[in-house]
Amino acid sequence: MLAAIGPHAADYRVRVPNNRNTFSPLAAWRRRVLSRAVHHGWRRVREWGAVTAEHPGGLRFGRIGDGTRLAFPQGTVFGEKWIELGAHCVIGEQVTLTAGLMPDLDLGPEPILTLGDGVVLGRGSHVVADTRVTIGSDTYCGPYVYITSTNHSYDDPHEPIGRQWPRMEPVAIGPGCWIGTGSVILPGATLGRNVVVAAGAVVRGHVPDHAVVAGAPARVVRSWDPEKGWQPPLRTPAPVPIPADATPEQLLALAEPGETPGPPVG
Repeated sequence: MLAAIGPHAADYRVRVPNNRNTFSPLAAWRRRVLSRAVHHGWRRVREWGAVTAEHPGGLRFGRIGDGTRLAFPQGTVFGEKWIELGAHCVIGEQVTLTAGLMPDLDLGPEPILTLGDGVVLGRGSHVVADTRVTIGSDTYCGPYVYITSTNHSYDDPHEPIGRQWPRMEPVAIGPGCWIGTGSVILPGATLGRNVVVAAGAVVRGHVPDHAVVAGAPARVVRSWDPEKGWQPPLRTPAPVPIPADATPEQLLALAEPGETPGPPVG
């Protein structure tokens, strides 16, 4: 074969690179050390970059309650003077919080965006408040939820939609709600107490207390009747709550392989 190619065939032989240094014990050790340093450094950056009442960084909220934490890195945040955050809120990474159409506007004496105590906003969520937006205490939002008081208008068929003045309506979300991943809460929406919004739902209009909504546009798929209970009835039994006096050992026993889940006994 080489003879058929010519006298210089040996010059075309495949040369395998010498990876001895790549896989040597010294190189592996260096990689481990660098990896640990990077992860340790990133943990420090996340810790130092988090925003709390004691360490607000460059953000000056109208109010930020005790125990509230905005994870680092934060998303777009402006109009902080008109944003009030309750106590013990958890704001995930890359969450956008804005008050007003753009930075450096005077929005008046009253807050525009208000989060009650214990609100959770999952990673990548957006709360865009060009007019009043309130989120009640103990409302939990999954990742990538979008809550907005502003919508594009398209009244003029000749003008680009992005250049037309938007429509703005207040948004009110009651306490104790659960808003699933990827949901959108549109301008003018009002959600009652303990409302469940299914993942990916698009909510507009009024949602009564103790309702479950799903779809785009969202509609009520289950609701609570004081006499009949949940209608339609729930398909699974209610979980048994863990007793308040359960010990750590009892809780660990529940996680053991082969154990039947249930309340700790003792």
